[in-house]
Parts: sequence; C-alpha cells; structure tokens
Amino acid sequence: MIDWGTELDLLTGLLVLVGLVGVVVQVLPGALLVGGAVVLWGALQGTGVGWGVVAAAVLITVVTQVAKYLLAGRHLQRGGVPNRTLVWGGVAGVIGFFVVPVVGLPLFFVAAIYLAERLRLGEHDAAWRSTVRALQATGLTILVELAGALLVVGAWVVGLLLR
Repeated sequence: MIDWGTELDLLTGLLVLVGLVGVVVQVLPGALLVGGAVVLWGALQGTGVGWGVVAAAVLITVVTQVAKYLLAGRHLQRGGVPNRTLVWGGVAGVIGFFVVPVVGLPLFFVAAIYLAERLRLGEHDAAWRSTVRALQATGLTILVELAGALLVVGAWVVGLLLR
C-alpha cells in the first residue's frame, strides 16, 4: 500500500482533535468525525493492524451511537419527559446558534425545553423538573459519546504504535 507517512498521521490527529471538541461543544458530529478520521487512517494503512483499527473504530462508534440514544431515552422516560421535548429543544438550539452566535445554541435549547414542558404540564415547578431531566439526559449523551470517541482514539494510538 502507499506510505502516507507523517502527513496522514497529522491530518488524522487534527480531525480527531476537532471531533473531540465537537463531542463536547455539540456543534459538530464529533464522534462520527473521530470515527471517520480513524477509519480513513486505518484503511489507508492497508495492513492487518490498519484494518483491525478500522473494525474497532466502526464497532465502538456504532455501539456508542446506539447506547447514547437508549440511555438518554430511558432517562427521559423515567422522568416522564417525552422525546418530542428534546426535538423541540434541538430545533430551537440550531436556530439559536445562528441567531445569537456561540451562546444561542444552549440558551435556545433550554428555553425551548422549558417552554414545551410548561405548555404540556401547565406549571413552572413541573416544567423546570422536566427541563433539568432533559439537560441531564443531554449531558449523559455527551459523556457516552466522549467515552466512545476516546476509545476510538485509543484504538488509533495502538495502531500508530503497532504499525
């Protein structure tokens, strides 16, 4: 296979770093960016180690993406918060990102969740409890996604050391 050398390693590292920031900031599909960069790196290696890293990265990324939705959904269900509340928050967050750069996403996200729950439940205290529950679920998805992305990074580092 072609020897891509240090340039590919550096490009992969840069994409991984951007992806990790995306996981935490939730502006980019961070875990998918990390997984995609590592899969590309492994495929371009064209070796057994490279393909092993590809397999590990794909498996970890898929399991992480499924797990984050299952865990968040269960957390919301236990708190009595419907999934549509998070959808409203997500849509408002995207709009907020463009209306008020940087801080608009979290502000509009929280405000929309609260408003949706206030309309659904009719009182402040219950709406606020649901808002906190939805924020906890969002935090849980970030932690699961970050853990998965870091495992993918670990597989990549092992691949770097073994090639």
